[in-house]
Amino acid sequence: MPETKEPYTIAWDAESECIVYIDQTLLPGRYEMMRCTTIDDLARAIRRLEIRGAPALGIAGAMGVALAAVRSTEEDLGRFLDDVRRAADHLRSTRPTAVNLAWGIDRVTRKVAMAASVAEAKAIAVAEANAVAKEDELTCRKLGGFGEDLFPDECTVLTHCNAGALACRCWGTALGVIRSAVAAGKNVRVFSCETRPLNQGSRLTCWELARDGIDVTLIPDSSAAYLMRKGKIDLVIVGADRITKDAVFNKIGTYMHAVAARHHKIPFYVAAPVSTFDLSRRETDIIVEERDRSELAYCGDRQLVPDDVKVLNYAFDATPLDLIDGIITEIGVLRPPYAESFRLVGKGEETRP
Repeated sequence: MPETKEPYTIAWDAESECIVYIDQTLLPGRYEMMRCTTIDDLARAIRRLEIRGAPALGIAGAMGVALAAVRSTEEDLGRFLDDVRRAADHLRSTRPTAVNLAWGIDRVTRKVAMAASVAEAKAIAVAEANAVAKEDELTCRKLGGFGEDLFPDECTVLTHCNAGALACRCWGTALGVIRSAVAAGKNVRVFSCETRPLNQGSRLTCWELARDGIDVTLIPDSSAAYLMRKGKIDLVIVGADRITKDAVFNKIGTYMHAVAARHHKIPFYVAAPVSTFDLSRRETDIIVEERDRSELAYCGDRQLVPDDVKVLNYAFDATPLDLIDGIITEIGVLRPPYAESFRLVGKGEETRP
C-alpha cells in the first residue's frame, strides 16, 4: 500500500509552540523542514508558496491563530482577542482565492472568542488547530475511498498542479484518490502536467508519486489535449482551491483541460473536501490572484522575457460546473445537477458514487 514517506506537511510543535512545515519551494532538489515562530513568518511562507494547497492552507490558517494566541503577551482578555483578530486579518489577506485559509482561521477564532480567560483561549486555540489537522487526514482518506471506485482496474490519469500530500496534512485529495486506487490493487499510470507558472506538477506531484513508486510521466501543460486525442488518457482528476455555486477554482490551466476532456468524452473529476465549498458565492464574486511578473520572466537567474514586455500571471482559473462529471468529497461523489447535489454539502449527508 502506498504511503507518503515524509512527516506531515504542516504540524504544530507543542514543545516550542510554533508551526513546522515542509518548504515546498525547495523541492525536489532539497527537502527541508522550516519553523514559523511569528505571524509575519507564516504570512511570508504562505505568500511565497512555501506552504500551499487548499487543505494545507486551512491547517495553516488554524495554526496561525493558535500561534498568535500563544505568542500574545496580553493578560486582559479583550486586548488579547484584539491581538488574535488582527493576526487573523493579516493572514486572511495573503491568498484571496483559496477559501480554506479563511475557513481555518474563522473556525479557530470562533472557538477562541468563547473562552472565559486568556489561558483558556490559548489552550482552545491549540486544541482546535490540531483538530483541524487531524480531521484533514481522515477527510482525505475517506475522499480517496470514494474516488477509487471511479477508476477502471487499469487506466491512465491526467492530473494538474499538486493536490497531494504536500497540499494537505498527508495523503492528498486528487493524489489521495490515485493513492487509494493503487492501494486497492488497480494499475494506475499518471500523466502529471508541469503546471505553469510555478511548476508545481513537475516539482511536487512528480516528486510525491515517484517516491511512492507510482508510475508517473511528466508532460508540458500544452500537450494534454493532444494526448487525449491520441487516446492516451482515460480520465482527468484535479483538486480545487474554492468551489462556488457555479464554478471550480483551481490552478491556472484547469479550465482548458476540462474543455479538452469534454470534447474527447473523457471523464473530468474534481477532488476536494467540503471545507473548500463556498456556496454562498458565484464565480464573479471571487478575486483571482495574480502572481509576480518575475515568476514567468525568469527561470532562476536567467531572463526569459524582455524588460519592456508585460506579463499577465493568473494563479487560478474557474471551470464551469457543466464541464465537471463529478466532485469527490468526504461525503461521497457529487454529480450533476449540482444545484441539487450541493444540498448534501450543507447537511453533511453521505452519498455513494
